[in-house]
Amino acid sequence: MSEQDGPPPVDTAIPHSARMYDYYLGGKTHYEADVRAAEAVVAKLPEIVTAARTNRDFMIRVTRALAAEYGVRQFLDIGSGIPTEPNLHQVAQSVAPDARVVYTDNDPIVLQYAQALLHSTPEGRTTYLHADAARPETVLDSAELGGTLDLDRPVAVSVNALVHFIPDERGPEGILRTLLDRLAPGSFLSLSHGIADVPDREGSERIDHVVDIYRRSGTVLVPRSREQVARFFDGWELLDPGLTMTHLWRPDNGPDGGLPKGTLTMYAGVGRKR
Repeated sequence: MSEQDGPPPVDTAIPHSARMYDYYLGGKTHYEADVRAAEAVVAKLPEIVTAARTNRDFMIRVTRALAAEYGVRQFLDIGSGIPTEPNLHQVAQSVAPDARVVYTDNDPIVLQYAQALLHSTPEGRTTYLHADAARPETVLDSAELGGTLDLDRPVAVSVNALVHFIPDERGPEGILRTLLDRLAPGSFLSLSHGIADVPDREGSERIDHVVDIYRRSGTVLVPRSREQVARFFDGWELLDPGLTMTHLWRPDNGPDGGLPKGTLTMYAGVGRKR
């Protein structure tokens, strides 16, 4: 594990997006401030609980498909969040015991719990890197990544529920492009993102209220339209079924992912580098 410049101490009095997400998932790694903020979000946008949980299921299905159907053996999970079983390496290594996984996050509480991410199969390997996804060179040039993954071979990069925390002025497309340009042809990008283009004014107002809750907690949240999210895949080949909702990406439980028709979760897609 690397701490780069040294992780800041955990401030339990200020809500944090990773711990709020843990609350939505029904986890236990959060504090009173996180609960208050998360419950305020749920009161205004109860769908966020379903969105978080279907996003987790999306990760599981994508990882399983890439390992089983596309032969991927290298995974880079950026913004991995607080460990929640099954973790990505457990899914990948259940299909391919020799799979190698690098997790990276910049939340100090994730660093505290990162040991849970390091229980690899004997044939494979898992590593945790404490780094900022908005500075992709700190990920790409790290000893942890270089000692675990071979960037001359395909890598599956996961940036699920992450990019909507990168504001436009920080250039999320450029950050992703810096990261993805270093990958070999045949690599994959798995991405999910909060939605902005809801069909009614009431829904739009509720999303605006949630954005404000996060802002007051010190976190920038930027939901984006389908068109804006699609741009993150420019130049990549989208796998079927294309850019859709998380619960509709190759669901296990029926064509509507076990949810009522028209349910909104997050935009999601998987692209392959040509």
